[in-house]
Amino acid sequence: MINRDNSSTTVREPLKAGQLQASEDVLKTFDERGLKHAKVGVFDIDGVLRGKLINRDKFASALDKGFGFCDVIFGWDSNDQLYDNVKFTGWHTGYPDATARLLPETTRDLPFEFGGDGMLVLGEMSGSAEAVCPRACLRRVLDRAKAMGYEVSASLEYEFFVFQETPESVRAKNYQNLDPITPGNFGYSVLRNSVWSEFYEALLELSSQMDLPIEGIHTETGPGVIEAALRYGDALQAADRAALFKTFVKILAQRHDLMATFMAKWSNQYPGQSGHIHISMTKTSDGSSAFYEPSRPHQMSEAMTQFVSGQQMLMPQLLAMVSPTVNSYSRLIPGFWAPTHSAWGVENRTTALRVIPGSASAQRVEYRVAAADGNPYLALAAAIGSGLWGIENQVTPVEPLMGNAYEQTLPDSDRLPATLWEAAQNLKNSTAARQLFGDDFVEHFAATREWEEREFRKAITDWELKRYFEII
Repeated sequence: MINRDNSSTTVREPLKAGQLQASEDVLKTFDERGLKHAKVGVFDIDGVLRGKLINRDKFASALDKGFGFCDVIFGWDSNDQLYDNVKFTGWHTGYPDATARLLPETTRDLPFEFGGDGMLVLGEMSGSAEAVCPRACLRRVLDRAKAMGYEVSASLEYEFFVFQETPESVRAKNYQNLDPITPGNFGYSVLRNSVWSEFYEALLELSSQMDLPIEGIHTETGPGVIEAALRYGDALQAADRAALFKTFVKILAQRHDLMATFMAKWSNQYPGQSGHIHISMTKTSDGSSAFYEPSRPHQMSEAMTQFVSGQQMLMPQLLAMVSPTVNSYSRLIPGFWAPTHSAWGVENRTTALRVIPGSASAQRVEYRVAAADGNPYLALAAAIGSGLWGIENQVTPVEPLMGNAYEQTLPDSDRLPATLWEAAQNLKNSTAARQLFGDDFVEHFAATREWEEREFRKAITDWELKRYFEII
């Protein structure tokens, strides 16, 4: 089971994101720890953290002026295969360096590295690369919210499967007959999480050390599946937390000779893995809830009603940003706790949008179409941007759906794309998407999803071999 000692040699309070706001404070902490190298990174189109270790002089310069990062990180896929259909970068541009600016407020501890004194700082692209940078895309959406008089809070919750496997063993097995850490279906199991308490405790400790706070964690239905709900925060901070959580859960697992997967659906025998997003807004004028109005139906203010209506209307157009892989669409089928249309309901888990009435501080909407495989920055940009669009355009709401959404006849306009290719075309043809995220981003991201679908079409699957090899 657990076979590594990951204890830190340093005992102190964890360095929380936002604790260091200025570059000089980051460098001072770096020097106080006697470090010689820092880890810096940027999240790419697929939400993969791309980074490097840099020495003290380079780190000081990068904090002051930014640093060069090859723009290929936005020109290749999750398998490092070069896109052949994007304009932003490629052989035609020579894959030059783009400028990444370091963000002091994202500075965190790296518990596993440099005797527990390691430091990680995230970056965001500037210059021409800013248009296609996922974190910058979300930041622009949140700037839009501020201009409208709103602050946005969010949290994400993830389901992920854990296996008694290693990167070597899964390849040796060709990803077949994998061994989950626990057998059978046992949601909310105290038995399972007590047997594997060392791993759960290591995950909770890691989350505390890296300022990725977990509100709750439990087993889900299925062999070896865990669900973790991250704590609410400012939406940009929530995206940082979610992206880092996905990265470091996988790191933690592999350091324990385990493997974690955030695929949307790794087996057709079990429900898919969600990455549900909870969103609320406050007014910048007085800090009061922009969603809560107790005198209205379901306590939904006019702004919340329009926000949810915008999400509902644009979901089919923006789904590629939320469900970005071919595998994502294996999850969106009836009866498996994932939606097929962009309906909304009140406390209804069969709909794509679940309004959760509560107090002024708890009133929120859950964007349930999101899966674990999504890039948190882009999923949040789509979920929040579409809601803001609803307010801006004063979208007329449809009635909330009652009962089982899978058993009802819903408008074809609300049908979600069935494939990644269809979703990419919807995004590319969406006027609202271009207004919200910019032409450069929409063109680039849609092209990367078309590439992903085309790469899939080259594959010969086990299903095809079993079905056609002998009989056809």
